[in-house]
Order: sequence, then structure tokens, then C-alpha cells
Amino acid sequence: MTKLLRPELKYLLSGGTVIPAHPLALNGSRQFDEERQRGLTRYYMASGAGGVAVGVHSTQFEIRNPAINLLETVLQVASEEIDQAKLERPFIKVAGICGPTNQASAEVELALKYGYDLGLLSMGGLQGWTEKEILERVRHIAAMIPVIGFYLQPSVGGRIFTYEFWREFAEIPNIEAIKVAAFNRYQTLDVVRAVCSSSRAQQIDLYTGNDDNIVADLLTKYSFEVDGKVVSKEFVGGLLGHWAVWTKKAVELLQEIKSCKTTDYKGAAKLLTKGIDVTDMNAAIFDPAHGFHGCIPGIHEVLRRQGLLEGRWCLNPGEELSPGQMEEIDRVCNAYPELTDDYFIKALLTP
Repeated sequence: MTKLLRPELKYLLSGGTVIPAHPLALNGSRQFDEERQRGLTRYYMASGAGGVAVGVHSTQFEIRNPAINLLETVLQVASEEIDQAKLERPFIKVAGICGPTNQASAEVELALKYGYDLGLLSMGGLQGWTEKEILERVRHIAAMIPVIGFYLQPSVGGRIFTYEFWREFAEIPNIEAIKVAAFNRYQTLDVVRAVCSSSRAQQIDLYTGNDDNIVADLLTKYSFEVDGKVVSKEFVGGLLGHWAVWTKKAVELLQEIKSCKTTDYKGAAKLLTKGIDVTDMNAAIFDPAHGFHGCIPGIHEVLRRQGLLEGRWCLNPGEELSPGQMEEIDRVCNAYPELTDDYFIKALLTP
């Protein structure tokens, strides 16, 4: 039986919200730190985020290795923590889904077991597959769980897809949203135009995953002529690794952008300047200077400084900050204190 997205969650998703990509908490022995993992989930809820994405890139793909076997654990822990919070507002549980069809199907079964609402379906690791084969995989998964499509940049394991791929993708029932993390304006445009040209243009919500262009993505309206009529779409929210840190400020930023758009873009110039500040901060964390090698340790380092993580350890011992990255994180934290939420976390952690 196909799981469908509950109306109140679709309303939240369509209205635009902040969905952090949930990191993985480890101790000094690189073992799972359940207490701090739960603390991270509580932080995202307290920050005002509208959901979390678990089992995604920021949660580290190594959790799927049989020797590590943490995928079910992280899905279960986050879901339990959300349920125990008994929030008086909707909160979206997103599970990362990846691998060939059989693996992806098994991961969906886990997600459904723990009450996840949507699957963020990765297209990574399928380099030998044709676009037709990948679309068949998407149809299979969408018949099980509501899907957020995922356009991942090639430099971190994704691949480039044609406009025609996204045009056909958008027609698949139970696709609720697409996260565009192409880090490329041309490829981002392909997705938006494809959605606008589809029969499901009004059913599919666009979420930015372009951590290098967050504010501009959220401020921009895309309009295309389709069959003699103008169809417009906007990125309504973000599902971002960058929003795994300084999340309280991300929530405030999205609200500021929404207010700007509803007041005829009053203050847009100021927001675009702030967008450059956000990108500068993201560069320090995500480490594009070294091919994003230090991306996950960068996220961990910020959370460590704030007291949410004990250290920045990753499951892969070789995954560490790149040369000069620590200094870059120092620089942006000092340069943009108004975009950090240290004060909020300090109060959150104070007994």
C-alpha cells in the first residue's frame, strides 16, 4: 500500500520550511553517542525547524556499511525523540534513501517502520545506469513512500541529468518535492523549467540544496511560458547541510525572506548582501577549496564549539578538516556573529 503525505505536512512543506540534514554524533572511540544524537534532534526542534533529514550525506554514508550498521539506529533514535517531544505543530521526518532499487526498497521499509513521512531519494552511486533505468527506480520507490527528489552535484557523487529526465521525473505520482543541490545555475534551471512544464507543477515543491546560493535561490521567482500560459515556481524552503548548524538563525533568515517576498521585495538588496555572508560562512564549513573533503568535519567543528558534539570525529578516520579550514571557521565566526546562534544553544544547554 502506498504511503501518502498527510495534508498538514504537505501544507508545511508547500509553505516552505527549514529542514536540517542531521549529523551523526560520535564519541572519541568513533562509537555512536546516543545522548548527543538525541540532543541534536532536540536542538533542531527547539530552533523552529520544520523537520529533519536523517540518514543523508551529513549523517555519513558509512552508517550503511554492514560492519557499522547504524542506519536503523539513527532512524529510530531521531523518530523516538521527535515523538517524545509531543510538538504542538507539524514536524516532517525525512529519511535518506540510496542505492540500487533493492537496497533503496529495504531502506524505505526501515523508514516506514519508524514513521518517516518522506524519502529523500539519492541518485548517487548509479553512474552506470541509464536515465530510463533510474526513472524506473524512482517509480518503484514512489509507490512505497512520498518522495523528495535529489539533484546532487557531481563533485560529491552525483551526476548531471538532462532536462528531459526531470520533465519525466516530475510526472511521477507521489513525488512531493525536489531538492536541487546541483551547485550550478544551469542545472538548477533545468529542474525548475521541467517542473513548470509538467502537469504536476502545482503539486511539486522546490527546496534548495544549493548551499552556495541559499538566499538568492529563496528570493528568486522563475517564470516560463507553457502552452501559452505563464507558469511560475519558487524555492519555498531548504533541505541543507548548512542548516545543520546555526539553525535558529536559518529559521529567522527564512522568515525574513518570506516577509520580503510578501512586501513586494522590500529589503531584497540587504538580503542579497546577507546571502553573500551566508555563502562565505558555508565555504568555511563545506571546504570547496579542497573538493568538499572537510564538509562533514566542518559541520561537526561548529557543533563541537557550541557544546552540542563532544568532538568532530567521523566514522572514516581519514575524514578531517583540511589545511587552513580551522582558521577559515575562526574567521567567519568572528566576521558574522549575527548569523550564529551560540547564545541560543548556551541557553538551551544551561540546566
